[in-house]
Amino acid sequence: MKSVSILLNTAESVKKFVNIMSAYDYPTDLRSGRYVVDAKSILGIFSLDLNKPVVLEINSDDCDDLLREITPFIYN
Repeated sequence: MKSVSILLNTAESVKKFVNIMSAYDYPTDLRSGRYVVDAKSILGIFSLDLNKPVVLEINSDDCDDLLREITPFIYN
C-alpha cells in the first residue's frame, strides 16, 4: 500500500483526477480526517473538504505508472 497527499481544489481537477483513477484497477481510497471515499467516485470526492490536501491510499505496491500520471495533483 502506498499513500500520497494530493490537492484537488477545482472541479476541473477533480474531473481529471477521476478520469485517470478510473483507468486503473487498483483499489484506491481518498481519506480526509475520518472520512474515506472511493477515489474513483466523483460524488464521493465532492463530499470531502477539498480546501486542504487529502490522502490517496493505493492498495498496490506496483503503481509507479499511476503515480507518474497523477504527479500534477501530488501535494508536497
